Amino acid sequence: MFASPSQILCTVFGVNIYYYGVIMALAITVGVLISDWAGNKYFGLKKETIIDLAPYLIIFGIIGARLYYCVLNYDFYLRFPTEIVAIRHGGISIHGAMLGGAFGLWLFSIRHKISALKLCDVSVIGLSIAQAIGRWGNFFNSEAFGSPTNLPWKLYIAPQYRPIPFQDCEYFHPAFLYESILDVLIFVILFFIAKNSKLKEEGNLALIYLILYSIVRIIVESVRLDSVKYVFGMPVAIFVSISIIVVSVLVLVYKKYLRK
Repeated sequence: MFASPSQILCTVFGVNIYYYGVIMALAITVGVLISDWAGNKYFGLKKETIIDLAPYLIIFGIIGARLYYCVLNYDFYLRFPTEIVAIRHGGISIHGAMLGGAFGLWLFSIRHKISALKLCDVSVIGLSIAQAIGRWGNFFNSEAFGSPTNLPWKLYIAPQYRPIPFQDCEYFHPAFLYESILDVLIFVILFFIAKNSKLKEEGNLALIYLILYSIVRIIVESVRLDSVKYVFGMPVAIFVSISIIVVSVLVLVYKKYLRK
């Protein structure tokens, strides 16, 4: 059994420093450095190419992640519009980050005349490990947990963070931990493929990432209690993930067998 100690890491000159923000910064830094190294070693990119790309990914990724989350929770943010910019309170979406980051990557590729598909292949390697680290921000925010459980690795959730129907339950599945572990597995798979040059064509590694991560998201969302939005009783993230899998598989099949 384990539990989040607090949302606040420390206070500096009266300003609270949140674990969530520190962990997000760590995740981004590690992801960028790993992708930059892999890009130079396995993809023929100049050193610091991904470091130069990082501001585009970060700025547009954060904007996309926040806007996507706010759109899914439009009823709340229409009532409290000032909360839209309060990212330190939590509330970002990986699917939104992907869309925003992809837009920023495209802009960078045009400006620097580098293949956008190659940049995508390189970026997903660091992205997968960044996601694994970033999920621990959910731990300190007491969010992204699953259904009640009494397993040895159960997660204690304080009453103020429990969904109303589960106020009498103390322990829940640490869904954030499940995704973090599976994200590490995705990173290992992508790194192995890149290292051994198993996929020669640009864009294929990014497509494999999209398929693998979408499978992980479906698994995790099926356990979580605090998914952002539901449609027909199913989390929107599952619908989006299924769509990504279908499209990614079709593109891979087209590239491998149908394109002439």
